[in-house]
Amino acid sequence: MASMKSVHIIIHGEVQKVGFRAEARFVAKNLHLKGWVRNNTDGTVEITAEGEEDKLKEFYRWCQRGPRNARVDKLGLEWKEATKKFKQFIIV
Repeated sequence: MASMKSVHIIIHGEVQKVGFRAEARFVAKNLHLKGWVRNNTDGTVEITAEGEEDKLKEFYRWCQRGPRNARVDKLGLEWKEATKKFKQFIIV
């Protein structure tokens, strides 16, 4: 059985108003991840995602570049145990 984990990611750079949240939701759903993505008032995008560890690593690699019009300068990453409380991946 695959290891279920959770990641908390903060993305810094030009990541708002470039479709980051919508594309993150699309990528996460394709990887069968659950959780959420949101814009923060400080200009960052914040994500909590849960799923199989290898799929989360793939998702993190996508976050390092983001959608075509984004410019990712820095990412914060924290690994946690999965809570299994999410039913889908949503924009909040």
